[in-house]
Amino acid sequence: MSSEEQEDVDEDIQYFVRIGQTDLDGTKSVERALAELDGVGRRVARVVADEAGVDRTATMGGLEDDAIESVTEAVDSFTEHAPEWLANRRDDFYTGENQHITGNDVELTRDQDINRMRMIRSYKGIRHERGQKVRGQRTKSTGRTEGTIGVNVEAIKEEQAAEEAEGGEE
Repeated sequence: MSSEEQEDVDEDIQYFVRIGQTDLDGTKSVERALAELDGVGRRVARVVADEAGVDRTATMGGLEDDAIESVTEAVDSFTEHAPEWLANRRDDFYTGENQHITGNDVELTRDQDINRMRMIRSYKGIRHERGQKVRGQRTKSTGRTEGTIGVNVEAIKEEQAAEEAEGGEE
């Protein structure tokens, strides 16, 4: 490929492709670019690309507007064409439906779930409030947030140097 052809290819690429409220890197393949979206991993990105009828190895910014629109629709309607076990929010607490949440909604939903656990004073909610480990990890020696508990060698050396200086002056 000559340099002129390379420049023509680079001019046709959209460097930022907007899906939902997220800007995706247009220089990456469709599968890798979709995996940057919150709530979409490599497996979901592959299913979305197949559903949209787009080559998953094609450059995201090189796609036509119709193809990008079909990818956006496939991301939005993921639970309709994907198996229910692949959804990231099965049996939602309020609706009881299977949902697949993407973008900023992932963090908002997570915060709402944690706040609900705090309000009903569940064990996990209380652990979240106290800033302790929630999922049954050991806490005897890890997860300590208050200063270091080990030996502070520098402080000991400074004390010894101060004692020697005092002993030498007398």
